[in-house]
Amino acid sequence: MILNTGTRTDIPAFFHKWFLNRVEEGFVFSKNPYNNQIYKYNFNPKTVDCICFCSKNPKPLLRNLDNLSEYKQFWFVTITPYGNDIEVNVPDYRKVIKTFKELSETVGINAISWRYDPIFITEKYDLEFHIDKFEEMASELHEYTSDCTISFIDLYKKVLRNFPEAQEVTTDERLVIGKNFAKIADEYGLQMKTCVEGTLLDQFGFDSTGCMTQQVLEKAIGNNLKVPKGKYRNRECNCLMGRDIGLYNTCMHGCRYCYANSNMKRVKKNQKLHNPNSPLLIGDVKDDDVVKEVREPSYVDGQQTLI
Repeated sequence: MILNTGTRTDIPAFFHKWFLNRVEEGFVFSKNPYNNQIYKYNFNPKTVDCICFCSKNPKPLLRNLDNLSEYKQFWFVTITPYGNDIEVNVPDYRKVIKTFKELSETVGINAISWRYDPIFITEKYDLEFHIDKFEEMASELHEYTSDCTISFIDLYKKVLRNFPEAQEVTTDERLVIGKNFAKIADEYGLQMKTCVEGTLLDQFGFDSTGCMTQQVLEKAIGNNLKVPKGKYRNRECNCLMGRDIGLYNTCMHGCRYCYANSNMKRVKKNQKLHNPNSPLLIGDVKDDDVVKEVREPSYVDGQQTLI
């Protein structure tokens, strides 16, 4: 089984105590955001092939990684150079770079990737800004990861409510970003990637097959996987999204471009319902709740091991 913690919220940054309690107790409940069905997943190192994290601030959980020594991990750390006018509660990118390096030295270079996303263009954050900052970051991170994934802002309705001045990144702007980022990445030995962004930037050497593919996870855990065809794949990419234990409208970073939060008022309300000792991320299990246990096997191919 592949457990995903990061497509709906930032568990390492805001819910690390809850997460470690779940690991200690050996199970976690996850509520489906679309129908309120509750699923139970077991934290068994014999069946959990990889725990996937996606975070803008891994530092709170980094201090407690010894508690996860039995588990294989893959980390996506998003580092962008925006100010608190855009990323209200995200630490300064220089601090996150420092944490990234510490994390890489702990889990290994194959188990950590850098995300620079989403990219948007404004008068303040123009093309030159992105190119300059990307080169600065690449010079710091290239010895601690082998790749970088970028994406461009998606203008969902909730994004436009919270970030009304946001605009689509034009094709010409994407080409400028792609060409310059690829040149910088080549100088530092980084593989550039996109995910669900089409193949426009492939001409510059980008890999557009996905950011969390089976090959990526196999490299992270050091084993081949035999995942059933179609398992975990629910997007226009080859990523294995796994069993997500996060919940929308819970991330306190306050990023104005966020697709996972409707508004901060709702986020703060959910934060008040968080109980670190509950098997659910938000709230407690009620007497009339129906919990379905998911018994999923390990997909590690016991016959083959990556060298």
